Amino acid sequence: MAYYIDLFSPETYAAFTISDQSVSGFRERQRSIATNVKVGDKLICYVTKLSRWVGVLDIKSSFFIDDSPIFTPVNDPFIVRFNVGPTVWLPLDKSPPIEADICWNHLSFTKKLPKKSLAWTGMVRGSLRKIDDKDGQYLEKLLIGQPANTVTYPLSERDNKVLKTPTVKTQDNKQVTVSIPDNEVALLNTSQQQNTQRDSIRIQALLAEIGERMNLKIWIPRSDRQRVLDVWQPKTTCLLEQLPLNYDSATLKTIENIDVLWIKGRSIVRAFEVEHTTSIYSGILRMADLMALQPNLSIEAHIVAPIDRKEKVLQEISRPVFAFLEKGPLSESCTFISYESVIELSQEKRLEYMTDSVLEEYTEYAEDADI
Repeated sequence: MAYYIDLFSPETYAAFTISDQSVSGFRERQRSIATNVKVGDKLICYVTKLSRWVGVLDIKSSFFIDDSPIFTPVNDPFIVRFNVGPTVWLPLDKSPPIEADICWNHLSFTKKLPKKSLAWTGMVRGSLRKIDDKDGQYLEKLLIGQPANTVTYPLSERDNKVLKTPTVKTQDNKQVTVSIPDNEVALLNTSQQQNTQRDSIRIQALLAEIGERMNLKIWIPRSDRQRVLDVWQPKTTCLLEQLPLNYDSATLKTIENIDVLWIKGRSIVRAFEVEHTTSIYSGILRMADLMALQPNLSIEAHIVAPIDRKEKVLQEISRPVFAFLEKGPLSESCTFISYESVIELSQEKRLEYMTDSVLEEYTEYAEDADI
């Protein structure tokens, strides 16, 4: 028996609560991971944005594909499904927040960290992440005991605000959660700007190196190329002088300015925009421009920034204006990767034997993020 994380947004938590609670679903991109989950395994359920452990589900079947609406009224994206049986399913005010001492001080991925740290969030980066047996057993026992526990965890003002997150309907009547970010004023002094710029170049160089080790071709914008090459010295002829692509001039100009491209044959497999300053708009707008110009282009797009900028990045990706792209909401095709994750991946010793799909372990989607 193994334990896996099952992430719910506040919206899918509410939908599952009023269902017969016999099916848990995941997105198509998690199909390959789902093959590892066996009958008898357990799902430890966590509500993102509220950061609460809410239940334990027993796996009753192998995964199957079904798109009948359960978690959204139409176009339900959670089509990779398991039959489940709830061991326990808690109301939100009985669900322990991860920062409660009863959780934080006992879990292997939090107990050694200060409570304001973000280093633990990789554990809840995506659904079906396997967790340590001892952590799973502890959480299972804790949650099973909650219905009889007199301790409640009242929803904070922030929690109640999250529960009122606005949604919009897209052209195909799909309901999409959007964010309306607060105004942000951030001024950096010259020294801070220089440090930020150096960090971003270092991350560009690491992304290029990782792609090279995976035997991919690399594109770096000409305006950044020399600074990146001061950090990264290619060991092969992977760095392209010309893009092997056949698009109109507007599309090519957009693509040529993306911070790092990984290319296989004549196809872009990954596109990365690395945050250069406290403003993250230019990178997100460039990705949105690309999706708007080429809605049929299948590219995995990523915004790369320090982990303490994750909330801001994912809020901006989820703005209403990006929900109406012909390709679909930007929040479903553009993800966040932290600087820290890039550094971690660069230290992997077997990159030469891996494919770009390994990035799925490090990416975070807006609907899954604990923000």
